[in-house]
Amino acid sequence: MIRLYDTPLLGEPIDMSKEFGRIENTYFMGMRVEEFDPETATGQIRWERYSRKPRLDFGKYTLPFTDTESWEFPAYEESPAFPFYLQFVDARTVRIRLATRQSKLEPRHSLMLVEQKLPVSTEWALHQHDAEQTTYISDYGSVTIKYAPWKIEFRDATGKLLTRTHHLADQASILSSDPTPFCFIRSAKDMNRSLAASFALSPGEHLYGGGESFLKMDKRGQKFNWFTYDPLSAQTADMYKPIPLLWSNRGYGMFFHHSCPMTCDVGHHFDGANTIYIGEDELDLFFFFGTPKDILSSYTSLTGKSTVPPLWSFGLWMSRITYQSEKEVRKVAYQLQEHQIPCDVIHLDTGWFEHDWRCDYQFSSSRFDNAEQMITDLRKQGYRISLWQYPYFMPSNPLYEEIIEKGYAISDGNGYIAGEDAILDFSNPEAVKWYQQKIAGLLHLGVSAIKVDFGESAPIHGSYYSRQQGWKEHNLYPLRYNQAVSEITQKVTGDSIIWARSAWAGSQRYPLHWGGDVENTDNGMAASLRAGMSLGLSGFTFWSHDIGGFVHQSPRELYRRWMPFGMLTSHSRCHGAPPKEPWHYDEAFVEDFRKAVSLKYGLMPYIYTQAVLSAEQGMPLLRPLLLEYPNEPGVWQIEDQYLLGTDLLVAPILEQGITSRDVYTPSGEWIDYQTGQRYIGSTWHHITEGEIPIIILVRAGSFIPHVPVALSTDAIDWTAVEWCHYPSSESQTQTEHWQIALPIHKHYVWIRGQFIDQQIVVDTTLQSDTLDSTPFNPEEIQKLIGQWTYQKYSK
Repeated sequence: MIRLYDTPLLGEPIDMSKEFGRIENTYFMGMRVEEFDPETATGQIRWERYSRKPRLDFGKYTLPFTDTESWEFPAYEESPAFPFYLQFVDARTVRIRLATRQSKLEPRHSLMLVEQKLPVSTEWALHQHDAEQTTYISDYGSVTIKYAPWKIEFRDATGKLLTRTHHLADQASILSSDPTPFCFIRSAKDMNRSLAASFALSPGEHLYGGGESFLKMDKRGQKFNWFTYDPLSAQTADMYKPIPLLWSNRGYGMFFHHSCPMTCDVGHHFDGANTIYIGEDELDLFFFFGTPKDILSSYTSLTGKSTVPPLWSFGLWMSRITYQSEKEVRKVAYQLQEHQIPCDVIHLDTGWFEHDWRCDYQFSSSRFDNAEQMITDLRKQGYRISLWQYPYFMPSNPLYEEIIEKGYAISDGNGYIAGEDAILDFSNPEAVKWYQQKIAGLLHLGVSAIKVDFGESAPIHGSYYSRQQGWKEHNLYPLRYNQAVSEITQKVTGDSIIWARSAWAGSQRYPLHWGGDVENTDNGMAASLRAGMSLGLSGFTFWSHDIGGFVHQSPRELYRRWMPFGMLTSHSRCHGAPPKEPWHYDEAFVEDFRKAVSLKYGLMPYIYTQAVLSAEQGMPLLRPLLLEYPNEPGVWQIEDQYLLGTDLLVAPILEQGITSRDVYTPSGEWIDYQTGQRYIGSTWHHITEGEIPIIILVRAGSFIPHVPVALSTDAIDWTAVEWCHYPSSESQTQTEHWQIALPIHKHYVWIRGQFIDQQIVVDTTLQSDTLDSTPFNPEEIQKLIGQWTYQKYSK
């Protein structure tokens, strides 16, 4: 059934909470459990009919809930019963499904999950069953189903209540509709059903995740829509990458396994409730028990962990809007070399076609003499080429008619395309095949990466090949789009790499994504940092953003501060309104730019190793402090500093005219990477930036591998790795363990060993990933390591 919705503008996010305030809709409250089988954890919920009734009191109208009888002809069931069940996926994960229309819950095929048939855990046991409730337990928590009124309670292993569903009977305010209880509605305008999944919030509780949010990392008190959208900004509540995952500092997380529009109200309208308004007639919820790391690991085990992008992708990407010609591209490469600035990728944005923005997958013949030869020549110099494109084809595009004729565009259901452009329908396998052939042609020319731009505007009113309406396909569009480009890139080049803007749950499998159109302001810089950390807390390992801001020319002072922050994220791209190249400013700026880039290239062994570790574990490389130090209360509200991996703490300078700032150091001891100053942990310090305008602290006791700075990652001398030991003041240990991931061919090799009396000793076990079957030679690796050096940091 086609959904009707109220948005005044095309593509605008849909606020599902509005439907739950309408007097004309019919409301059903889950009242009691019937026919529950504790062995299979299945039963039925009896839903009783309510309505909103106008009430006049003291000069105002309100709309509280009241139970009501139907006035329908012919008569329909007054209080229907629908099925629900629990599925125990592993010791930390419980799936809860319930219907509000169907008499049976069918298996669901899902693009979001890596396995369609989930395991059934044997780690849960039936703990209690009587006439009032049933409780299941594992080593990490318990789930209790209460029968009348129907509720589900979640407790940790100690018995502490984590959260529970919020029932109408729990209302403590004068108004029975505050907060919205757990219920579903039948819409008076289209007879569709939507669900409000309402859960209790505790005092002092904070929730995180939700996607690439530019607002505060702590979602408590916020309201936002899980609806992919191009906000044309990096400072609003709208998101390019909404992810329906939330997790709490109380030790639990929730993944709402839906692709329909959803609205999340985390104590915004009513402080004591977290209500998810779901535009679908069932609930499919995965509930996780554990620490932040436990939750991210469980979530990414369901939806997929990131693959590791190629080493070269961690270098500098040089870009602007836009390089227009072969001459211009070659000149940029020449000037990078002339100024001795390390770089691995030159990105061509919207101007490489004959007509700007008219994406036909052909280099302009008037401005590029021989694109293939240009790519080959640049590759010999150490540069890869990245190309912009998008899946919207305007009528003037030569591919427009072909797409229409072959039925590859999203339609409006009436025989027309759904909009002015032909928007490629990625739910159509033939359209994907056609599109991938276009991308493959570029990759065969020698192009290394494709920018997967846009993807947020799949028409909500569209009709898709999948036989689903845009109501469910809109949010899936970025996932299908990311997958299409990633898979053909890996097939042709062997590299798992895209450069995407839009995303949905599961897109983390296809690295990597960048933060969109950020303003050239201090607030834009700070919002980008929050966004990167929030996306990391939503299951994404890799992330980038436009260094210096996107919209206008980067102010010199801002660009200078932003550069080291941008280089100390997983991926680093200078992009936006021209000029972005440092030599268009002045010589002093070129020097500062070079130092910031060289900082990352010298740290490349550390960054790559931490990237591999993070991907394997389902963790972000750019980490809020709360992820590594969840037991320190001081870190939960810190959103302007972060950890790059496990051992480097980074505090960017976020305000103009400021050269020092307050920095929180977690437990232990921390050493200033640039000055050698030592700081005690679990407290605040006021620290001045170093020669490079940023604050970098090293966790005492760490071993940080470095290499001599090269002009590209291809030129890194891996025989010259130098291990720098940052000992703590009290360290007396003579033997320390180390590990490093080395990029070999199209995969990586893990090497682990020890430092014994400052000598590097290699363990005999070598482990590699499975990205490439190309064998490596252990003797060559042993020879490589034989030239590594060790030193104690003593500044």
